[in-house]
Amino acid sequence: MSTFESLWIGDAPTAKAAAQTVGTNQPARVVRDGEAIAVSGDWLRPTVRQALLGNGFDDAQSWALKPDSNGTIAIDASGIGALDTLGCLALVDLERALAGPGQTAQLVNLPPDKAELFAVVRQKADTTVPERPRFGLDELVAVFGRGVSALWTDLLGVLGMLGVVLTASFAALVRPRRWRINAFITQLDKSAFRAVPIIVLIQFVIGGIIAQQSAWQLRFFGAELFTADLVAILVLREIGVLISAIMVAGRTGSAFTAEIGAMRMREEVDAMRVMGLDPVDVLVVPRVLGLVIALPLLTVVANAAALSGGILTVWLYSGIEPVVFIERMHDAILLETVMVGLIKAPFMALAIGCIACYEGFRVGGSTESLGQRVTAAVVKSIFAVIVMDGVFAMFFASIDY
Repeated sequence: MSTFESLWIGDAPTAKAAAQTVGTNQPARVVRDGEAIAVSGDWLRPTVRQALLGNGFDDAQSWALKPDSNGTIAIDASGIGALDTLGCLALVDLERALAGPGQTAQLVNLPPDKAELFAVVRQKADTTVPERPRFGLDELVAVFGRGVSALWTDLLGVLGMLGVVLTASFAALVRPRRWRINAFITQLDKSAFRAVPIIVLIQFVIGGIIAQQSAWQLRFFGAELFTADLVAILVLREIGVLISAIMVAGRTGSAFTAEIGAMRMREEVDAMRVMGLDPVDVLVVPRVLGLVIALPLLTVVANAAALSGGILTVWLYSGIEPVVFIERMHDAILLETVMVGLIKAPFMALAIGCIACYEGFRVGGSTESLGQRVTAAVVKSIFAVIVMDGVFAMFFASIDY
């Protein structure tokens, strides 16, 4: 807030006294007395302009103030209490309002600690933000082009991260002393074992929903018994691994990005390089490999939870006993049905880990950048998981697996 405790023009005791009677935390005030004016109070640029226009400042010819022999009206600013950029803009407006044909207005006696700021603001006072162009075909093409360029850049970045992770992993196999077993076990605990409760809960509910909806639809055809076939195949081939991967992307992937991003903000990654440590070996490889091991384990747990939810729901909703449900599952499920879901899991985990770590290394020095990168990591990971699931589905269908 800018406080003009005493700012006056001319030599009018009444105006000077009026300016000094208005202190801080009061609205802007302009007082005119003969050949002198005074301003005071807390000033923001909109209220200053309103005060100026309300006192005839827009008409320079109406002023009775007399310039000196050089045609300059001096504005005494020796008593300004506090000044910020908005206050400086207000003073610029005051100078321009007092200037007229053949005469200028100039601030004098401005305290040195405020003079530098005022000079910079006065130089940039006329700078305006350019208007955004109207959205048209050219802007649409530009937005599309920027989106494609950003997508290509992200794809190359993730592929680069994948290459670095694979290279570091093979190097650790050749030289076991590079292997950080403690970090790997810690990440496996965080990614797998601590995620079991939420995975079990979500998959149990989803299995029950699928079973209930399937039984309700098949009831019209007298084929409720085949609910077991539908639930078992759908869960083992698609739903179990897909929902688990999405949950891992939101839970573990965001944690990876936040952890690495926070270290980037505190320059801990640079400190590792200074100490001769490779951030990929220390931060990325244990996390990615831990996730690659964790997701297949979580998929097995998720399948069991979803099937349990389906068995319980069909028993309560349709009266099909668990023994009958399990017998139908034995007839419907092949080894390939189970393996399809488990084969997808490591690849999805590798994609989630690489995307999350890549976005973590892109975090800048602000918390806003951290939030943006975490959000981007989760969204891109979920998108990648869904695309990979579709690609695998087409591939297994093409080879009749």
